[in-house]
Amino acid sequence: METRLGFIALALWALNALSAESEIPFYADKSNLLSVIDKNGDVHAVKSSDDWQRRKAHVLASMQRVMGPLPDASRIVPAEMKVLEQVELDKCVRRKVSFAVEKDDRLNAYLFTPRNLNGRVPAMLCLHQTISIGKAEPAGLGGSRNLHYALELAERGYVTLAPDHCYFGEYKLDVYAKGYESGTMKGIWNAMRAVDLLQSLPEVDGERIGVIGHSLGGHNSLFTASFEPRLKVVVTSCGFTSFAKYSYGGKGLINWTGKQYMPKIASNYSNDAAKMPFEFAEILGVIAPRAIFINAPVKDQNFELSGVKDCVASALPVFALYKAEANLKAVHPDCGHDFPQEIREQAYDFINSKLKVTGR
Repeated sequence: METRLGFIALALWALNALSAESEIPFYADKSNLLSVIDKNGDVHAVKSSDDWQRRKAHVLASMQRVMGPLPDASRIVPAEMKVLEQVELDKCVRRKVSFAVEKDDRLNAYLFTPRNLNGRVPAMLCLHQTISIGKAEPAGLGGSRNLHYALELAERGYVTLAPDHCYFGEYKLDVYAKGYESGTMKGIWNAMRAVDLLQSLPEVDGERIGVIGHSLGGHNSLFTASFEPRLKVVVTSCGFTSFAKYSYGGKGLINWTGKQYMPKIASNYSNDAAKMPFEFAEILGVIAPRAIFINAPVKDQNFELSGVKDCVASALPVFALYKAEANLKAVHPDCGHDFPQEIREQAYDFINSKLKVTGR
């Protein structure tokens, strides 16, 4: 089983691999993932999955330039999960729990356990959209019925965990006072600790864990999976388009700069996509060859469709290096910024093809 230290080693390796270079290389053309720049500025072709590791290190390091560094292992503390309430449902049990994510910092979440378990089962981390009730929406306690995926997946035999993201639900901690440079990186750290918690549960198969999210949760699923190799399948609904084609209301990237996101996009990169050190195409490539399901509706006014298709087309050659093209799947329903039932069912089938709930 991959350990909790694996993801920290990965991120630190990404930075240390560049220690001999004056700076992290800047890729003006981020659509060409099968190239890598050496310390002399020369461009080389990526011809194998081994070659890709160098470019992958550049992407992870570039993400940390914008998000701030992933914390090291010194922040890990015992989770010490506490059950705050328990509700018996027809097909599962819902518990509101609290667990430690670092010193003097506890995170509340909803934990669902299916009834009549037969051995260890897979688990899904369920990340919420931008909504004041936070974790309560995927838990089925409010918001859109199309976003109750923590409850629905539990009813299908998965252990599910739905935590709050920074500044939503019950999580009001000032993450910047904790030393973080973005709400995004704090969210990544908390989600990784959530994976630690899931792996510690006796009913969970720690080798079969995935992540799902819509909108805010859609891109946080991708961000987390980039640094967290224990997540074997990712579902991102209405979660991204290329920064180059993100124009939401003609404001450029300003919507990415709030305290729950990455303020450095404004302070260091002038809300300018051309100056950004990383792109979503590269994030998809970093996750390869693990499985990704993308819900990108035709009429999503938040995340422009052609930008999604650009990212998928750019990332597909990286999946091809691993002979895993089938692990990158995108669907485009004729709707707006939503996760309709038909598409959720497709996503659940995709998850099950990778994590395989059996005997139910």
